[in-house]
Amino acid sequence: MSRRGPFALCLLFLGSCQWTSPTSAPDAGTAPVASAPAPVPTAAPVPEPLPPCRAKGSSPLSAALDYLDTGRYPEALSCAAQASALEPDSAAAHSARGEALAALQRTAEAQVAYARALAIEPGQPDALLGAAHLYAVQLPSSREYDELGALYAERGLSQSDAAPELLPRFALVAAMALNDLGQAAEALQRAQLVLAREPDNREAAYEKALALFELCRFAEARAAFGTLRNDPQRGAHAHYHLGLLLEREGKWKEAREHFDKARRVSPEDFPVPPTPTEAEFREEVARAVAALSEDMRKDLTGVPVRAEDLPAEEDLLSGEPPLSPAILGLFRGPPLGEPCDGSETPCRSVALYRLNLARAVRTREELREQIKVTLLHEVGHLRGEDDQELAARGLE
Repeated sequence: MSRRGPFALCLLFLGSCQWTSPTSAPDAGTAPVASAPAPVPTAAPVPEPLPPCRAKGSSPLSAALDYLDTGRYPEALSCAAQASALEPDSAAAHSARGEALAALQRTAEAQVAYARALAIEPGQPDALLGAAHLYAVQLPSSREYDELGALYAERGLSQSDAAPELLPRFALVAAMALNDLGQAAEALQRAQLVLAREPDNREAAYEKALALFELCRFAEARAAFGTLRNDPQRGAHAHYHLGLLLEREGKWKEAREHFDKARRVSPEDFPVPPTPTEAEFREEVARAVAALSEDMRKDLTGVPVRAEDLPAEEDLLSGEPPLSPAILGLFRGPPLGEPCDGSETPCRSVALYRLNLARAVRTREELREQIKVTLLHEVGHLRGEDDQELAARGLE
């Protein structure tokens, strides 16, 4: 689960023009049919003109930075815009403009401002940090955005002349992006770098706890999340993960208490999952298998598709790095065409996880679709595709 929910800034989705394709001409000999006038394209909303920069005796860029420091973002944008107009080759001016735009939730314009700053000066630290935060935290979570955020944050960490106070900020954004990308070991390193400098940093503590959970270091994760239960921003996520950890221990009642607390604090992030009974889930899995194409069903000959509640620890720890405890499904064994080692019979199998799948969706209809997608993902592994190839096909 992405940790963006409680921490990311809200987004303003800008309108865009919508054009309709021209209607085809009527066939010869056919009476023309009256049609309504073609709709006028909807124009994107025009931002309000900026007021003049009130620099108060300093340069527009200095004024912009002062306004940013005090949270006066419209004034900061006005002065940063003037600074970038007066000095179009100033990476610092474009970076300040990007920061003001991002704070005002004008994210598309912020992307361009940061891109221009980094095109002028690839190592500009404020632009790197702003772009990293924009892609890794503020924009909706996606693999491409997270990868961009991580790249910008890692570049900032590698700058030998970066101000020391910026290093924990770069490391924190890197930890967030890397956790969202499933690179928990690297995320843990970045979170620990922050905590070594700022022991009371609660965001870094959360990223550390999340990385420990993803690395299947369950006892450490439980202790780490325990310290965050009463945190006003992260408490709901801490209770949720404590529920997951207790559930794995078979402590169902205690787990449910934590899930209920998470739901009370943040009902939008943690709705009641549409959890089917074990029998209902087996039926859904059987229907998904029956609906596969003939060639896929043929590949599954002799490969059982099992409905299970949660991934077993031995499966999670079967490789390096460990698999996430939140995986939705698993293919066990070598791909088709590769020999079995003879240690198991059958040597190939697919598992779909009832509780994890139910928590990944909000409705029964979404659950059926997610079962289908997860099954296709595991059949892809059976056929020898890796996660990157499957993600490129929309089967992440």
